[in-house]
Amino acid sequence: MDGKKLEYKGDDALEEIEKLTEKAGEFQESILKEILMQNGQTEYLSKYIKGSKDVKEFKCCVPVTTYKDICPYIQRIANGEDSSLITGHYITEMLCSSGTSAGEPKLMPSIAGDLDRRTFIYNLVMPIMNQYVSGMDEGKAMLLYFVKAEKSTPCGLPARTVLTSYYKSKHFKCRTHDLFNDFTSPDQAILCKDSNQSMYCQLLSGLIHRHQVLRIGAVFASALLRAISFLERNWAHLCNDIRSGQVDPMITDHECRSCMSFILSSPNPCLADEIVEICSHPSWKGILCHLWPRTKYIEAVVTGSMAQYIPALEYYNVVFTLMPNMCYYEFIPLGENGKWLMDVAEEEVPNDKLVDLVHVGLGWLYRYRIGDVLQVTGFHNRAPQFRFICRRNVVLSIDNDKTNEEDLHNSITKAKKLLEPYNALLVEYTSYADTSSVPGHYVLYWEILHHASATKDTPIPLDAKVHQECCIAVEEELDYVYRRCRSYDKSIGPLEIRVVEPGTFEALMDMFIGQGGSINQYKTPRCIKSNPALVLLNSRVKASFFSPRDPSWIP
Repeated sequence: MDGKKLEYKGDDALEEIEKLTEKAGEFQESILKEILMQNGQTEYLSKYIKGSKDVKEFKCCVPVTTYKDICPYIQRIANGEDSSLITGHYITEMLCSSGTSAGEPKLMPSIAGDLDRRTFIYNLVMPIMNQYVSGMDEGKAMLLYFVKAEKSTPCGLPARTVLTSYYKSKHFKCRTHDLFNDFTSPDQAILCKDSNQSMYCQLLSGLIHRHQVLRIGAVFASALLRAISFLERNWAHLCNDIRSGQVDPMITDHECRSCMSFILSSPNPCLADEIVEICSHPSWKGILCHLWPRTKYIEAVVTGSMAQYIPALEYYNVVFTLMPNMCYYEFIPLGENGKWLMDVAEEEVPNDKLVDLVHVGLGWLYRYRIGDVLQVTGFHNRAPQFRFICRRNVVLSIDNDKTNEEDLHNSITKAKKLLEPYNALLVEYTSYADTSSVPGHYVLYWEILHHASATKDTPIPLDAKVHQECCIAVEEELDYVYRRCRSYDKSIGPLEIRVVEPGTFEALMDMFIGQGGSINQYKTPRCIKSNPALVLLNSRVKASFFSPRDPSWIP
């Protein structure tokens, strides 16, 4: 696609959305024809359609694949073979996944036109938000973005995360000034490879401009909560910088020191005093609104596994519309009329079961071969809208039970309400199917934040009975099969909650980032399959509690 045709902003962007969604089917057909035209001679496609550009032949003969089917071709290109193995375009870089779902990052070849398409999507955010929140061009956005140090493949191709690719591109660094996207963070701080120095400088910039900030955000809600935790530990240093007009010596990155020295410009003790008064309060409830009083909304991904953070951010859920000009989409039905289709094999899907973008059904559940489950919630013109449900391959299972991410989230949402009377908040969790003993059992790792109440300076302690009630509440919300296995078959043992020390999940995030993940893309794995991660979690367990009784079950 021509990049210039994708540079839409303001009303032009809204008009383009209407155009694309009204003719979603036509655009999808055009995209597929273009793909076949440009890539029909590749080694991979030639195995199935021998250079044919016929859409029907593609749908009939090219099988549904997983990453492991394409991985050998990607590795060959990474080692120096020609891009023509899988694409008719020159591959400019390898994009890395976060690695939190499958245990290690995946490599995704990228061509120059991909940046144009990604920029098009990023540019749609503010035109859409402006329809609902006015005056966003009258202040600044404190959006916390980070890059990850990149690696190289054996043949010299850069290997980096999707967002690092964007932030280091001319599309971001040479962008035109936009009143709707006037960031508090200087580019030098965003592009700093040291995440701690980057976080420090971006928060410092946000505090300096606290009375101009209209929106706050990060890519994922987890990164925003990590920033709040960082602020809680470092606000005194940040205030000292503002008071003195000097950057803390811990900032050693030359570009960061230079840009922050310019932003600080002169001492501002009055601003420092304002922030000290707010941050010194024993309770940080509502801290974002106090520090940035003009903020109109929080911008972050809060669907799927990120839904856990909605109570902490006091935000709401959303649906997505897939833009039909981005790529060609096919889906595998998981349910009809709300019922699961259990006969879809994990490794082999007949082509006649595939559904294209404009023929999905309302309320049906779908998965596309990257392992996500989406539910169709409606349509915008001819383009379907989806709600992200879960990662299909993230499940707990001991016997015949199959607990997916949504089931787990719903059960924990119910149970954590039992913490509220004690001014306690479940800030993070993950799970593990422990089969080291017979019968095996579910283990939940919970990190709980205790707030002081309005009348007491110290939190109300949680006794064992409260945690045991939480165990019961989780089990009562799990499905029929789990409860039968627990209560009747006795093939699953009592559910266990292991309460971990404050900061444990931040340490878990650091571990995954240290293995090549990115702050921008990091999502707490809801089911732990990594031995090092389990070792870390278990080393920080403060207390353990088991469900004291079987959940209810009626044959």
